[in-house]
Amino acid sequence: MTQNLTIARPDDWHLHLRDGAMLQAVLPETARHFARAIIMPNLVPPVVTGAQAVAYKDRIIAALPQGMCFEPLMTLYLTEDSDPEDIATAHATGLIKAVKLYPAGATTNSASGVADFKNVRASLDKMAEIGLPLCVHGEVTDHDIDIFDREAIFIDRVLDPIRKATPGLRVIMEHITTSDGVAYVQDNATDLGATITTHHLIINRNHLLVGGIKPHYYCLPVAKREEHRLALRAAATSGDARFFLGTDSAPHLDGDKESACGCAGCFTATNTMALLAHVFEEDGALDKLEGFASRNGPNFYGLPVNEETITLVKTEQTTVFPDKIESANGPVTVFDPGYDVFWTVAD
Repeated sequence: MTQNLTIARPDDWHLHLRDGAMLQAVLPETARHFARAIIMPNLVPPVVTGAQAVAYKDRIIAALPQGMCFEPLMTLYLTEDSDPEDIATAHATGLIKAVKLYPAGATTNSASGVADFKNVRASLDKMAEIGLPLCVHGEVTDHDIDIFDREAIFIDRVLDPIRKATPGLRVIMEHITTSDGVAYVQDNATDLGATITTHHLIINRNHLLVGGIKPHYYCLPVAKREEHRLALRAAATSGDARFFLGTDSAPHLDGDKESACGCAGCFTATNTMALLAHVFEEDGALDKLEGFASRNGPNFYGLPVNEETITLVKTEQTTVFPDKIESANGPVTVFDPGYDVFWTVAD
């Protein structure tokens, strides 16, 4: 028996495209299903100024295969030296849709991030004034804090004080991974949203560690206990408009993942929509999938919902996803959920 579900074409509100050969390889995997994506600025060097964002957007558009339609929504990387007026100018032109806050050392290419939050006060005040959202990687990086506790402590020590000190600042807690993150969003009615990744709805820390380390399940923020995964699933499938899809699809060459110091990131661009259909059906919430993937994000960012649609199809045949995507520099492994999936996106 075949089952069809047609939804507004989705958007990805947290995406890594990298640059160069990697950009060329992975961009089609997103553009095939997604109309738009918030593009992460953590290149080397990072995208800090409006001029750098223009140049990066041009490279993305140039890499888009002929016949594909996709709009990159650009962001700036917040540093302690960011110029509030440059941020405001880039926003006023329509180029910049958000600014990204990385605590220094929190994840891949975050060395230029913020160590002293007092030094970004002027930028945050300007963003609140002009209505420009702040995307937050919500982890503290203190060496004495357990990696599994970093999100919860960030909320108390950093995020809540920032929001109280900057009334009107719109904040997206990106890739939340804990019940603490879910509860914080649910307890704050205005100016706060959260993205949830595909892989954090599927894996917990046992998937990463039991039976040997699985490098392609290693991401930051790291997967947490099962109770947290279930809290994320409940939030994503609830219909609550404050939660929306941000895949955090983060490609790395296999050689960089499968190494003594493996890179953090799961590459999910290829099969996210099929996996989400599986998850939402499993939780009896297929009617909530369009809101999570296609409507809640645009509504939070003040953008129109896409007029185009995609159709998800479920059949009795197991869907076969590619194991890897090839780039000019080597292969990138596609996220494997570890179980059979029967959904696919119709051509």
